[in-house]
Amino acid sequence: MFKQISPETWERREHFEYFTQTIKCGYSLTAELDVTEFLKLTKNKGLRFYPSFVYCVSTVINHMKEFRMGISEDGQPGYWDIVHPSYTVFHDDDHTFSDSWTNYTEDFSSFYRQMTEDLSLYGNNKGIKARPGQPPNFFCISCVPWLSFTGYSTTTAEGSPNLFPIITYGKYQIKNGRCLMPFTVTISHAAADGYHTSLLINEIQSLISKDFTL
Repeated sequence: MFKQISPETWERREHFEYFTQTIKCGYSLTAELDVTEFLKLTKNKGLRFYPSFVYCVSTVINHMKEFRMGISEDGQPGYWDIVHPSYTVFHDDDHTFSDSWTNYTEDFSSFYRQMTEDLSLYGNNKGIKARPGQPPNFFCISCVPWLSFTGYSTTTAEGSPNLFPIITYGKYQIKNGRCLMPFTVTISHAAADGYHTSLLINEIQSLISKDFTL
């Protein structure tokens, strides 16, 4: 469900107008996530890192309205009640990638089972869209596992930055006995400020550091 924002009571009305009309500005923010405990947790439970991590990112995003923003058919801003991850699948044979997606649910076991099934069912399909029927309420998440980077930027030529977040993470490195992984959020300034993106990254770090039930 999409809930349109009432402009009269919206605290970000001027910010949204400024960054969609005056300066169509977006930004990318890269930080290092400490995935040491999360790697141990997934390994001990025999879980795949990718769907487990996508679940954690999806959970935090769905708890923050700024990262569930969209535009109605008549051009009015609002928030989706839920957004689903659209993630990339790499093809080793021809070095191309395809997008797939999975419906988000707060129950980890249900989400993990569904995403692993979707990866098995659609993972070998070639082309940009491996799975058809992607819902309009989505966000993007992908991995660059061959490189540990310190910055990453996604741009849209001659267009406005996306209101939905684009998440990119890379290869982790061991520093002082800890596994640190680069993690980038790219989003329109109209949807979220640095404050909100900092909260998002800090909440993801907090979640993956806990010994919660997977």
